[in-house]
Amino acid sequence: MEPIKDTSLSKDLKVKDLINQFHSAGGFTAKKLAVGARIWESMQQDKGCVKFLSFPSCLVATGTRGILKDLVKEKKVDVIITTAGTLALDVLRTIRDFYAGSFDIDDIELKRKKCFRIGSVILKEKDYGPAFEDFFQPALETLYKGGYKSYSTRALAWLLGEMLANEKRAEESILYWAWKNKIPVYVPGVTDGLFGSQLWLFYQQHRDIKIDLLQDENELSEIVHKAKKSGGLILGGGISKHHLLWWNLFKNGLDYTINITTAVEHDGSMSGARNSEYISWGMISKEAKHITIEGDATVLLPLLVC
Repeated sequence: MEPIKDTSLSKDLKVKDLINQFHSAGGFTAKKLAVGARIWESMQQDKGCVKFLSFPSCLVATGTRGILKDLVKEKKVDVIITTAGTLALDVLRTIRDFYAGSFDIDDIELKRKKCFRIGSVILKEKDYGPAFEDFFQPALETLYKGGYKSYSTRALAWLLGEMLANEKRAEESILYWAWKNKIPVYVPGVTDGLFGSQLWLFYQQHRDIKIDLLQDENELSEIVHKAKKSGGLILGGGISKHHLLWWNLFKNGLDYTINITTAVEHDGSMSGARNSEYISWGMISKEAKHITIEGDATVLLPLLVC
């Protein structure tokens, strides 16, 4: 048994040393974060490990987008699975500004001022739907005239990344670096939200276009069947989390898993389920290094990656 040691702060303390102290501090979530950091380090050092990352779009509205972007830029992850909102929000954050707000702001007043709220982030109505439509519709039209009428979500994500290459803030974009580094981005729920409605809008005048979700599934199948080992950095829940876990079922489960969630387990939801539940399905190997860390990814992810 390892004795509990007090955490000690100093002027020159580095983040890595602080997280290492958490390992012996017995500080509840702090200890879990320290375990997660060691699993993350093991994933990065395992050259045979295909590293999956899943996250919901809300994180892209926040400054945590910069951490996600760095993971892609520095090739710390190999495959991304996310939601349709990520495609729209990453583009909009590159070409427009979002603003710091509050959970306690007056939403009726926001509505009067033609603003939207994502948690404690504020954006203007004109910088959402109209801005994305002006960016995306001409691009789809150009592709269509060039003979491209069938798209996987990975192809659409890379298209957006390529389109952003000429923007002043291109290097802030997750999609730009995914395109540049050829890291696939898969969006199983692509018809949701703003991005999905823009695809639907284009479809009204171009009835022969197709979104080839099964091409994405073919690619994911090939990735997992070739993988000697696999690891998952899972932020939040929903369809992104489930899709990552589901495909890794077909290689006898993830070998490394870090699951950061604010959801509760007792309602039986995918978002709140702990790793042990996925071991029962074979989505996570029973020999895997894994941890579930309860907390907000906007706080925990920067610490873990740093």
